[in-house]
Amino acid sequence: MKREEFIKAKRIVIKLGTNVLRNEEGYVSLPRIYTFIEDIAHLVKSGKEVIVITSGAVGLGKKRLGLESTEGTALKQACAAIGQGKLMSIYENGFDTYGLTAAQILLTEDDFSVREKYLSLRTTFNKLLELGTIPVINQNDTVSTLDIAPRYVKEDMQVCFSDNDKLSALVTSELDADLLIILSDINGLYDDNPKVNPRANLIKSVKEVNDEIMSLADGVSDGGRGGMATKLQAARMVTRFGGKVLIANGKLPYIIKRIFEGEDLGTMFLPSNENLSDKKRWIGYATNIIGKIIVNEGAKKALINELKSLLPIGVMDVINTFKKGDVISILDEYQNEFARGIVNYDSESCKKLAGAHSDNIVEILGFKNYDAIITRDNITIL
Repeated sequence: MKREEFIKAKRIVIKLGTNVLRNEEGYVSLPRIYTFIEDIAHLVKSGKEVIVITSGAVGLGKKRLGLESTEGTALKQACAAIGQGKLMSIYENGFDTYGLTAAQILLTEDDFSVREKYLSLRTTFNKLLELGTIPVINQNDTVSTLDIAPRYVKEDMQVCFSDNDKLSALVTSELDADLLIILSDINGLYDDNPKVNPRANLIKSVKEVNDEIMSLADGVSDGGRGGMATKLQAARMVTRFGGKVLIANGKLPYIIKRIFEGEDLGTMFLPSNENLSDKKRWIGYATNIIGKIIVNEGAKKALINELKSLLPIGVMDVINTFKKGDVISILDEYQNEFARGIVNYDSESCKKLAGAHSDNIVEILGFKNYDAIITRDNITIL
């Protein structure tokens, strides 16, 4: 795909990482962030819709309090509470200079995982963009359910996002954005770790984020919670529904402007032809997962190769408690997750039905919702 076609986008999500928002002393780099604001303002005035995912609240709070570290959940949440207002004031004042309005949105996992909240969120986002505002989004570290949930839930739960890389992918996916730009402190994806190997080569274009590409991720960025691994996970998710992703160096002068002028910067991740539906995207990526079902090899092949429903006869075991209508994880015999789906029976009923024939459901349970534990229209293969 040519660069001109790649950057052609109406709705754009731009994720600004912690390390590109601060200077060498750890303070927010006002010249750099105002450059981002200037470039984004020009995009909006040219007719594009732009959504900003920003990091930096915890770091700003940490510096304001004069702390050396933010070890511990309570301290991190306190720093986020202090830093978020300061962070948002920078965006508000900056965009106001160009006659534009910034809209603050703080998100937690439940805002995506609970279907009703997610649908309401979509409506709000679309209205904000229709009004010509610039949504500025951050994870709500102060009240994140991941941090305040009971310990036993945290150990078993797979949350839909735990950093702003995954959050940016969710926002891009669920709002049908055309392009996600992730700005970090690295030029893009390399064929080796450039911090260790000075001869590592920048990969200009990635057709598919497969296991080989994922293996190129190495380490976590200094200061942020992500790293190349989370950025590649975000790219894998977005490209599955037909979106495009660009990872580039946010410390390069006027990087956003240069990208849309067609400069060959960063690594392009090309869209796939899979085009998952909105519902399939939500099932596969936007929900918190507690319940799990282990299936046999025959059921796995039927789900992946033949796009069949999951029948009781293919179920080997049920893990954790869940209700009818929950999204659960589907694991193979080796407990590798390969799919997710909306379950038609609660966990106790699934345990009773494990290995049984569909014709015997009424005899076993005394009632029957469906022949399948999960119907094929409610299954997303990962």
